[in-house]
Amino acid sequence: MTPKITTQINFHAITELFKRAQQENRNFLFEYEVYNLLARSGAETPPKSILIPRGARPSEEELLALPGEKVVLKIVSPTIIHKTEVKGVQVVEKDPNKIRSSIRRMLYEVPENYAAWCQANPDGMPDVYRGLAGEALIAAISRDLQGVLMVQFMPPDSGAFGNELIVGLRNTREFGMIISAGLGGTDTELYAKRFRKGQAIIAASCELTDGESFFELFRKTISYRKLAGLTRGQRRIVTDEQLIECFSSFIEMGCTYSITNPDAEYVIEEMEINPYAFTDFLMVPLDGMCKFSLPQRVDNRRPVAKIDNLLHPKTIGLIGVSATRKNFGRIILDNILGQGYSREKVFIVKQGTDEIDGVVCVPDLKSLPGKLDLFVVAIGVEQVPVLVDEIVDLDCANSVMLIPGGMGENEESRLRAERVIAKINGVHATEGGGPVFLGANCMGVISHPGKYDTWFIPEEKLPKNRKIKPHRAALVSQSGAFMLHRSSQCPELAPAYLVSMGNQTDLTLGDMAKYFKDSPEVDVIAVYAEGFNDLDGLEFAKAVRGAVLMSKEVLFYKAGRTPEGQTATSGHTASLAGDYMVCESCIRQAGAIVARSFTEFQDLFLLAENIGKKKIKGNRLAAMSGAGFEAVGMADSIQSDDFQMQLASYSATTTGEIKKVLAEKGLDRLVTVSNPLDINPSADDEAHAEIVRVLTEDGAIDAIVVGLDPLSPAMHTLDKTRGQAFSMDAAKGIVSLLSEVASNSEVPVIAVVDGGRLYDPFRDALLGKGIPTFPVCDRAVASLSLYIESRLYADSIRAGVTV
Repeated sequence: MTPKITTQINFHAITELFKRAQQENRNFLFEYEVYNLLARSGAETPPKSILIPRGARPSEEELLALPGEKVVLKIVSPTIIHKTEVKGVQVVEKDPNKIRSSIRRMLYEVPENYAAWCQANPDGMPDVYRGLAGEALIAAISRDLQGVLMVQFMPPDSGAFGNELIVGLRNTREFGMIISAGLGGTDTELYAKRFRKGQAIIAASCELTDGESFFELFRKTISYRKLAGLTRGQRRIVTDEQLIECFSSFIEMGCTYSITNPDAEYVIEEMEINPYAFTDFLMVPLDGMCKFSLPQRVDNRRPVAKIDNLLHPKTIGLIGVSATRKNFGRIILDNILGQGYSREKVFIVKQGTDEIDGVVCVPDLKSLPGKLDLFVVAIGVEQVPVLVDEIVDLDCANSVMLIPGGMGENEESRLRAERVIAKINGVHATEGGGPVFLGANCMGVISHPGKYDTWFIPEEKLPKNRKIKPHRAALVSQSGAFMLHRSSQCPELAPAYLVSMGNQTDLTLGDMAKYFKDSPEVDVIAVYAEGFNDLDGLEFAKAVRGAVLMSKEVLFYKAGRTPEGQTATSGHTASLAGDYMVCESCIRQAGAIVARSFTEFQDLFLLAENIGKKKIKGNRLAAMSGAGFEAVGMADSIQSDDFQMQLASYSATTTGEIKKVLAEKGLDRLVTVSNPLDINPSADDEAHAEIVRVLTEDGAIDAIVVGLDPLSPAMHTLDKTRGQAFSMDAAKGIVSLLSEVASNSEVPVIAVVDGGRLYDPFRDALLGKGIPTFPVCDRAVASLSLYIESRLYADSIRAGVTV
């Protein structure tokens, strides 16, 4: 049980520290001021320190004032962050002459060392020194030295690897204030790169966590194992309560000095203690920095209620429809009508034409019969700014879909986009708020509940199965192509809504997540993101948490996880991809299922749509197959760095029932009852289905994966066009039998059909019966494991359990 900790923070005193620094035209605190901040933060008391200003002549009494036999001398400069690298930190005997000598040496040598560092690392050179070199650079650095900080020397209990801690706050563009903690010291960046995810450094949104919850995340790190004495040869050097108190204090300060706090006088841009060392169960900050700013509010006045007009329009208007050729506008018209939307409710803005395909044309926006719910713009991008001006000024639509690209994807189009955004923001600030805009660079929307489709893909290229019943799901994607290719490759997904966000010129991912969180039509929200607008990552995470609390499932994939990927996303839909680790951590902690690849996204989406209503009580898996390699493969796939399943133990009743089925089928001499269960290629459809039924009734099994060997001569796995002998349509065939078992079971049943294209109809038949079906066993087990782990985490959020 994680203990509850209450902090006592003197916010008035901390605010005064920021105010005094601001009055001195500084946007940062000196190290000794950071120690003062910590002393007022309600967490650990820092070591005693004395600032010796440059040019001062301290007395012997001052130099001997600190306790201990040694002191630490640290250079004080507004520009030198990493002092150790330039010999800006010295430990000396507490002797007045030795202290004076060291101070004088540091004041001369540190500028020379830092100048050399700047010239060797030009990208890290502070802006104030750019263009300087040689003696001029050294002189500039020397002028900025404020003096030397003399700090009480508190020797750590151990200098071994892992015995230093970094804790920090950072104001991020997408997610606001983030707290991070992990392996500290001069090699902290190296640790973060070398150790697997979540082992060296963890991060969380200050608004979505607290000290206890963050501590539970920290428990999983190498840092905690070292500090708590859980590794060989180590002993505990800090208590859990101290860590929770520290984290709670940082989180509370992060929420108070945050851009999202309307009462904040200052915003912490970055605050870091690196490292905390540990002396006799005391947390000792050995170095600290803090940068701050004045708050600049992000105003969101978008009339997001009009998203409902966008997704369920009673009237639709289009511009850019050709009367003679299949341009984008004409294809969009075809798809709207093909989806069954009434011609009488569609209007085309086009001069010189009375109608196209039975749809009324009007010469201009002023001639529309009334205010539209949705207006689709499919004209050249150069015409868009003027058209947006007219739409806004006439107030002729509740929502607008901007199809054209060239609206902020590159430097050349940025000015055009800025003009459009300014017009939109201007009308949002008025009464009524004007229309909401989706896009630009948007492929459109398919809304089955709204009975329309504005994708500009011809039906010949993407055939529609209008007989299939859509799932209670929404797929929201910044990339229209991603959504298009998922629809082509995985028609079985069939969400009720498919929304292409494009550049987020107006409506954002956070807006759409909030809408679907409250939608009665949706149980599953799947999102492909390339980047968030300012603070929209935080709004998105809050919407995810809200959806999870309403027992909905959210699936998330973030592109731009590498520097190369971030560059690509900026070029594609004008997204500014933020730090992936922060993004993944915040969205996962909010309760979303985070996919690591496109294939995993598809697989997890399939599971969420089909087994979202099944009960998940734990991570105990039962696996069976008629193919021996598959049974072994399932067992090999239950653990990875990101998930961990366990093979269930059968009850005596279950074992007895399985043996009974095997005996009836003459398989008892060939099969040993175990988990995973290799039931032999000679096991028929009924044997498979009956054993699965037995497993579903064992209360200690949480999920079942069954391999259906399609090449087995005992199984009905072929389309009836291949003959009746192995027809999957047989009354006692596996499709019929297994679907009945799966539908009646509260335990999820997953199928594997490992065979060639000949068996695609077999897979499709199982999918059509609501049984998630995979082509290979390891993919099935891995996806199911990730899904179950996320479901259990979501359950803990709903139960209010700290995890």
